[in-house]
Amino acid sequence: MTYSPPFLFRNAYLSTIYPTLCRKVEVPIKPLTCFITTRDGDELNFNWYRDNHSRVVILVHGLGGNNQRPYILGMARALLSAGWDVVAMNCRGMGGIMNKKSRIYHGGSTDDLEDVIQHIQDQDIYQEIAPVGFSVGGNIILLYLGKDANTVSHLIKKALCFSVPCDLKHSALELARPRNKVFMKYFLRDFKTLMEQKAAAFPDQISVAGFEEIVNFQEFDNRYTAPLHGFKDAEDYWYQSSCKQYLKNVRIKTLIVMAQDDTFMPKQCYPIKESEQNKYLTLVTPRHGGHVGFVAFNPQNHYWSEKTAIQYLND
Repeated sequence: MTYSPPFLFRNAYLSTIYPTLCRKVEVPIKPLTCFITTRDGDELNFNWYRDNHSRVVILVHGLGGNNQRPYILGMARALLSAGWDVVAMNCRGMGGIMNKKSRIYHGGSTDDLEDVIQHIQDQDIYQEIAPVGFSVGGNIILLYLGKDANTVSHLIKKALCFSVPCDLKHSALELARPRNKVFMKYFLRDFKTLMEQKAAAFPDQISVAGFEEIVNFQEFDNRYTAPLHGFKDAEDYWYQSSCKQYLKNVRIKTLIVMAQDDTFMPKQCYPIKESEQNKYLTLVTPRHGGHVGFVAFNPQNHYWSEKTAIQYLND
C-alpha cells in the first residue's frame, strides 16, 4: 500500500483541493434513492447502488459533504466493479434534502449509521457489510466500532477509513490556523447556508444573526453543534465524540489511512499507539495524499484510495 503521487500532487493543498474542483465521476448504474425513519422519528436518505452482489459497502461522507462528492462517487464506482453493492449515505440535513428535526449531524452521530446498518441488515440480502468513511465520516464509523463493540452488526467483517480526525478537538484547532484559512471559510460558508435553512424552519430554536462573526469550529460548535445535540459546549462535544479513546475496543479488522501531509491533522489525530496496541487496527500513513486526496491517473480513473479499498476489502 505505497502511494506515489504524480509530481504536482506532492503538494498537500493541491491534493486536497483538486478532486473537489476538477474531478468528474459517473457511476455506471443509477441508484435507488431510499428514505428511512430514524429511531427518534427523523428522516435519513441514501443512494443504493444495487447490482445483485452478495456484499455491500456503506459510504459515509465527510464534514459538509454529501453522497454526490467525487470521492464518494469514485469509491462507489470502483467498488461496484469489484463485486460490492454500495449504499452512499447522506448525513442528516445534507444532500439538498432537509431533515425534519432541528438537529443535524455531527462527528459522533453513530445512531444514524446504526439505523442505516440495521435497515440494510433487515433486508436479508447480503452476507457482508463493510463501512467505509472519509474524514468525519471515518470518525463516526470508528466510534461506532469502538464505543460498544458488542452492538456492532455481525455482518461487518472489515472497515476502512480515510483521513480521520480521530481527535476532534485538535483537528478543529488545526483548521483554525492561518494556513487553513481558505478551508475554514469554505466549511463555514456551507454551514451558514445549512443553518439559514434550519433557522427558517425552527426560528424559536435557531438564529443566524451574527453568523458572520464565527471564524472557527469552536465558535460554531459552541453556538450550534453542542446545544442542538445535547452537549454542554464544544469541548464536551469534541471529547465525547472523538473516536481515538475508543479504538482500543475495536474488534473488527479495520484499516485507517492518513497522509502525513494532511493539513487538517496535527499529530494528536494519528492513532499510532492505538494501532500498535490493537491487533485489529492497521494504520497506513503515506507521505503524501493531503486530506481525502490520494490522486492518481490511470485508464480506470481509480484514485489510489479506491485501489487500496478494492485490495483491502477483497483480500
